[in-house]
Amino acid sequence: MIGVLSKGDTIVVKIGSSILTSSSGQLDMRRLQTITRQVSELKREGFAVVIVSSGAIACGMQKLHYERRPQSLGESCCAAAVGQAILMHDYGQFFRQDGYMTAQILLTSDGLHERKRYLNARNTILTLLEKGDIIPIVNENDAVATDEIKFGDNDKLSAQVAALIDARLLIILSDVDGLYDEKGVIINRVEEIDSCIEGFAGKTSKKTSTGGMVTKLQAAKIAAGAGIEMVIANGNEANVLQWIIKGEKKGTYFVPKKDKISGKKRWIAFSCKGCGRIIIDEGAKEAVLKGGKSLLSIGVIDAEGEFAFGDLVVICDAQHNEIARGLINYSNQELLKIKQVRTADIEKILGYKSYDEVIHRDNLVIVNR
Repeated sequence: MIGVLSKGDTIVVKIGSSILTSSSGQLDMRRLQTITRQVSELKREGFAVVIVSSGAIACGMQKLHYERRPQSLGESCCAAAVGQAILMHDYGQFFRQDGYMTAQILLTSDGLHERKRYLNARNTILTLLEKGDIIPIVNENDAVATDEIKFGDNDKLSAQVAALIDARLLIILSDVDGLYDEKGVIINRVEEIDSCIEGFAGKTSKKTSTGGMVTKLQAAKIAAGAGIEMVIANGNEANVLQWIIKGEKKGTYFVPKKDKISGKKRWIAFSCKGCGRIIIDEGAKEAVLKGGKSLLSIGVIDAEGEFAFGDLVVICDAQHNEIARGLINYSNQELLKIKQVRTADIEKILGYKSYDEVIHRDNLVIVNR
């Protein structure tokens, strides 16, 4: 399964609502204590551990006597605000029994889109881990999140956090044993997430959950692209975290890509929000995907949306399939004037030439070959 881990390696553990709640949707204190004891054991073994925990809305539902997950954004935020305090209190009391403190970190996706806030979130988590006796607990800030800025599910959030802090391993605990194939057999190892693998995913129908295998595969794509090992396993299995760390075949293991990208490029690929799209021709596509080249103006067919210098844009081929992302050197108005123009002629058209490249290869990440 996973590679050999060393003391000091960082492990992100995502705990789903289905693990923390009973069949009636109530927070199950016995289950919570079981998980915290396993995390404490990882700490005692010398690993740095970050928890990404669902369950705030479920806790709020319980306290507010909701029978089903709120459908409106306002009611969801209300349940999250009430439940987050309860959830952190319960985590805190169990970890204190094992000699550890907890730290709450609430994130919204726009908090990771802006580079300075992204780096500040990274520095905060890493500083907490350096203390040794603190376990950071991350959740989406559902109390203030809107539809436009929500991560969508804590599966994706956990992968973004793992990429943010350059974790060695991401473990997603759910109430299933892993990814099943069409015959109902667990797939122990996934080398690449292709259309066949995606076809095995299904959405959840649980009252307190929002995700499913679809969002877990989305998380796996992020983790693999960032060079991070990932496992989906059943959190109800006894000592499952310890078995995974020992290299036992538990759940489904996703193999990370060998060509691990830098921290800046991880931000571009997985956290930065796109502001517009650039359509490029086949020659430019070939140069970017196979030649590792920068994107030049002559290869640009069209520009969509509004963007300015330094913004992130999505790069699409002529069929409008996304192939890459990058930080742009020209605004959309400038790009529309110099599209399909040679680099040497940019100054003649604009009256100036800020850069030779529309997007430099150092600021470009391939997301789909």
